[in-house]
Amino acid sequence: MAKQQQSPRQPEKREYEHKVLDIARVARVMAGGRRFSFRATVVIGDRKGKVGVGMGKGADTAIAIDKAINAAKKKLVQIDVSSGTIPVDAIAKFGSAQIILKPAKEGKGIVAGGAVRTVVDFVGIKNITAKMLGGKNKLNNANATVKALLKTQ
Repeated sequence: MAKQQQSPRQPEKREYEHKVLDIARVARVMAGGRRFSFRATVVIGDRKGKVGVGMGKGADTAIAIDKAINAAKKKLVQIDVSSGTIPVDAIAKFGSAQIILKPAKEGKGIVAGGAVRTVVDFVGIKNITAKMLGGKNKLNNANATVKALLKTQ
């Protein structure tokens, strides 16, 4: 029997889905002017309980995103999502960002905004209510959400 070869156009199956939360152009001042680079914030998850948040910097956005995905893989955490929601209320703070997570009844859906919605969706939670208080930084909000989800275990 001949081996089946994968066509070069077919993309390989990734174990984790990823979403870019934020891309920012950052600068450092050197002698002779400013040097610009890019900072990417990425959330990865399998929608079955594993989620990670990562940040990477690079001269190009593609390099920064790849670095952020690798950083997120190193910070993967496991969350129990067997009931479709979280068992108890949780409050967590990371930097200036404060997140409040509350369980919701079946059919309510994800009532959350911004980074919280992305993280909760990539974990695999179907019903939850959340509120972001404090900072607007997407990286801090995503990290605070992961911290709050760990408190529900």
